[in-house]
Amino acid sequence: MKKPELLIPASSLEVLKTAVIFGADAVYIGGEVFSLRAKSKNFSMDDMREGIAFAHAHGTKVYVTANILAHNGDLEGVEAYFHELKEIGPDALIISDPGVFQIAKEICPEIDVHISTQANNTNYRTYRFWHDLGATRVVSARELSIDELRELRANIPEELEIETFIHGAMCISYSGRCLLSSYFTGRDANQGACTHPCRWKYAIMEETRPGEYLPVYENERGTYIFNSKDLCMIDHIPELVAAGIDSFKIEGRMKTALYVAVVTRTYRQAIDDYMRDPKLYESRMDYYKEEIAKCTYRQFTTGFFFGKPDHDTQIYDSNTYVKAYTYLGLIGESRGDGYYSLEQRNKFSVGDIIEVMKPDGRDMEVRVKGMTDEDGQPMESCPHPKQKIFVDLGVELSSFDLLRKKD
Repeated sequence: MKKPELLIPASSLEVLKTAVIFGADAVYIGGEVFSLRAKSKNFSMDDMREGIAFAHAHGTKVYVTANILAHNGDLEGVEAYFHELKEIGPDALIISDPGVFQIAKEICPEIDVHISTQANNTNYRTYRFWHDLGATRVVSARELSIDELRELRANIPEELEIETFIHGAMCISYSGRCLLSSYFTGRDANQGACTHPCRWKYAIMEETRPGEYLPVYENERGTYIFNSKDLCMIDHIPELVAAGIDSFKIEGRMKTALYVAVVTRTYRQAIDDYMRDPKLYESRMDYYKEEIAKCTYRQFTTGFFFGKPDHDTQIYDSNTYVKAYTYLGLIGESRGDGYYSLEQRNKFSVGDIIEVMKPDGRDMEVRVKGMTDEDGQPMESCPHPKQKIFVDLGVELSSFDLLRKKD
């Protein structure tokens, strides 16, 4: 039984390092161009270089997304970008456009190419097509069931890897090819600028009554008719492994370090437990579900894995996330007097009860004993995000311990 790769998203250098420390086998990131998450922080070339070096030092791979559907005006820039990536040396490029694929094979043939889910990879002949052109992995369309994935595995070369999304936000459009954002706002989802109109609230208007908006109700629960629940397959790892999926992919290149830490650590534990002993995995199911609910989510669904979803896949009464904890920051170096450096992300104060989340699975509830600024001057609270401070929590800490506060 082959152990699947756990592939985690990262929006920034901080989040990449969090993913690596909390158990990712591989991380996927976007540069400042040609990625389908133009609104996320993304990586400068310097950050990308540092992130790849950090990941490789910890035995973790890094894949770079370049999965826009390119227009003529993009091609020259793609060539220049791939020359830069050739020098940096990521482990793979994630590509959807055949023209961009061709440029990658010409400029950096030594870097593996993975075919993005945006390419609508729904059958084994498509997988064979990309394999014949030199792709080493294909990301399955999210519309595929477990049975279809199993059939895919049986009909493609053994060395061709299957990557599948198993957790995170679901796009309302087929394989993510949405036109709503471009139509409403001029911001093209297929160029990385999606405004997420599927999360908006809609009404209808009768032709002879202009300006009179009629709400859209279904079972009196609300009007968010395009709004999908989030995918979660934490309790179906046996079926995913049996289907022959090589890489378990988590969605979320616009998410926080807290989200990445929680999801990475929980899936890491679940995968490792299952590979060690399926009975151990089954016995800890309540724990996995409790833990995964500590990150932001919009209720959970199994998507298309077990056939066409029913109406319970949609959320009609809200477009907001369920949020159990607030991210406070990552622990840095010790100052030597019980205080540790912290780049604070959200407000907290001396005396607050907070939680230390450790990469090894432990959580520690502590009280904030003290806080100083960079100059060592005492503080009672840190109201400004991204302020570097020092904290005393009364316990010994390690770099990359994550601080969070229950909402």
